[in-house]
Amino acid sequence: MKKHKITLSFLEFKSVDELNDDDRTLLLRAKEAAKNAYAPYSKFRVGAAVCLANGTIIIGSNQENAVYPVGLCAERVALFSAQAQYPDQPIVALAVTAIGSDGKISQPVPPCGSCRQAMIEAESRHNQPLRVIMQGEEGPIIVSEKMDNLMPLIFAEDFLKKYTELA
Repeated sequence: MKKHKITLSFLEFKSVDELNDDDRTLLLRAKEAAKNAYAPYSKFRVGAAVCLANGTIIIGSNQENAVYPVGLCAERVALFSAQAQYPDQPIVALAVTAIGSDGKISQPVPPCGSCRQAMIEAESRHNQPLRVIMQGEEGPIIVSEKMDNLMPLIFAEDFLKKYTELA
């Protein structure tokens, strides 16, 4: 047996005032997007904003459905919209936040596993790191400089190619 250790790295900021202008703007756009979420079942309204290499910002909010698998998370709404409208533009950053129904969310809101996998694909699609900015309604902000900090041992295109070429 061989034991491996995975080390993750991220930045933590106390408030939006500590962020650079681009990250602050992106996070504020995600907060605006959360207000437009359709979340009648979970009451957990999530907003996301992605910034493309050309500076364009695309927003998304979670869209629920009575049949839960039919809904879509804010992160994927924003990612897929950006990739559909600007397929040749790398996504350089994504901000995500949420509004709770009972009190303010005071810790960073991380993307779910499905969203992380979609974000890995967006990162590998243009071979460029995807910066992820996470905050609740208030409180600290966590920033990850690349996706393998949020999802180590990723299942990515290279892995798929390696094993499908053998068939």
